[in-house]
Amino acid sequence: MSRAGNRPTASIDTNLFITVSGPPGCGATTLCSQLADAVGCPYISGGDVFRELADDRGLTLTQLSAKAQESADLDHALDKRLRNIAEEWGASNKPCILESRLAGWLAGSRADLRIRLDAPDEVRKQRVSDREETVAEMQVREVGEAHRYDAYYEIDVDNREFYDLHLNTARWDKRGVFEIVRTAIEQHDPAGDEGAFDTPDVSV
Repeated sequence: MSRAGNRPTASIDTNLFITVSGPPGCGATTLCSQLADAVGCPYISGGDVFRELADDRGLTLTQLSAKAQESADLDHALDKRLRNIAEEWGASNKPCILESRLAGWLAGSRADLRIRLDAPDEVRKQRVSDREETVAEMQVREVGEAHRYDAYYEIDVDNREFYDLHLNTARWDKRGVFEIVRTAIEQHDPAGDEGAFDTPDVSV
């Protein structure tokens, strides 16, 4: 699912395929919406894809998360869809924002810029307090997902080593986070880019 909104005053001229990852409440949705508006490109959210899967089955997020812990089928369906998106946009030479906890892993070398966002637990809890999913349900889902990613793909979702940019979004306001990432995108020079950290291809 792609999102679009009103273009902000600041625009970004780029053709980079960018992934954004992080735990619930990290600020990924806000940043991705800003970036997609500024670049004028699609924003595909793994959370939205998961919600679509829940809606298709007539389930809540919590119910679908519980079913995902019982069977690998749902996780693989989601990850395959995201991998296909990464393959499509990675080969297109067109800008796109892909956001999910595994976006950086699934895109691997196909991504031009891999970003990881985070914030202290109490900040993240406050940010998600008005969502459909309760804080307790979010925490259970977060732990369950981390366990499944390790079991399925031997991925430590907290591994930050291969990201090009890692930000604690509690240190800046929404505009500040956007401006930092905007600068990183605009200052990227393919001719001077000596390469991303290696990421093993994930088999889904």
